[in-house]
Order: sequence, then structure tokens, then C-alpha cells
Amino acid sequence: MTRYIKTAVILFLICAICTALCALVNEVTAPVIAANTENDRLSALSDVAAGLEIGEQVDVGDGTVNYYIPLSDGGGIKGYIVELSASGYGGAMTVIASYGDDGSLMQAKLTANSETPGLGKKAEDPGYMDMFIGLGADEPLPASKSDLSAEDNAAVSGASVTFGGISSALISGSDFVKGLGGAV
Repeated sequence: MTRYIKTAVILFLICAICTALCALVNEVTAPVIAANTENDRLSALSDVAAGLEIGEQVDVGDGTVNYYIPLSDGGGIKGYIVELSASGYGGAMTVIASYGDDGSLMQAKLTANSETPGLGKKAEDPGYMDMFIGLGADEPLPASKSDLSAEDNAAVSGASVTFGGISSALISGSDFVKGLGGAV
């Protein structure tokens, strides 16, 4: 009986020490991770701003649109940056996109995602979003692979779910911006 109690106490102490060490590591690394995440977000905003001034963030949180930020050239509003939530093959994805005030896509960048390397991860490549740029105002954004040219269709081959999630999010973003128009 004493042997079992001794073993239980030893195991309890090992678990307590491991828990304390994990908490210490978390305490040290959490602020660094948060700072890196914010720097990545600010870099993505700058990448899609198309040289325009970035305004103040307005939270939305409607399921697809998380927030928007007006873009201006010093005068009036020329467009918006919109953070969009999408669902891909690997789960949740985050897309940061800029739109003209008419809903046309200026730039887009896939940020947070867990897509399959070599397939869905291709959406992180700089040229991937080019198939969407300029669309959304007069000409609709592609909703399915059949709406793409043969070259773009080949680029998304094997990653249809990722493409569908990004496409759906970008269409929602365009519709949202069209609803905003040029005024906040």
C-alpha cells in the first residue's frame, strides 16, 4: 500500500513540475507570439493597401466580414480593406483584401490557414490572387472553377475546396463593400 502512495506522490510531483514549466514557457512566449501576429497583420494590410492611406478599423463580425478599414488618398474614400473569414479544406482561413468603393478587388492576401502543402497552400503564392483582381464591380468574381480561364483553372487544380472558400469570401467582401459605397 505504501508503495502505491509513494508512486502516486511522485507522479503528482512530476505532473505539477511539468505544468509549472509549461505555464512559464507560455508566459514568456505568449507576448512574442502576439507581437509577431500583429506585425504580420500590419504587413498584410500594407501589402493590400495599394499605396492608399489606411484609416481606422471598424469591427463588423458578421461571420464572413470581421472588420473593414477605409482607404483614402488624402481626400475622399477610395476603397476599403476587409478581413474575411473563409473555410477551406484544412479548416478556417483568413483573407485580407482591398476593394475599390465600387466593389472591385484591388489586392488580396491569404493569411491564416491550414491548407494542404503543395495544393491549397498555393493560394499563399503572390500570383494566385491575380485571377480575382479587377473583378467584382462590373464583371463578377469567379464563383466556381468553371468561371476561370483554362490557365487559372489549372492553377487551382487539386485545391477546389480552397479556391471555393477564397472565392466565396471575396464575393462576400465585394458585396459588403458595394453596400458601403463611398461613405462610412
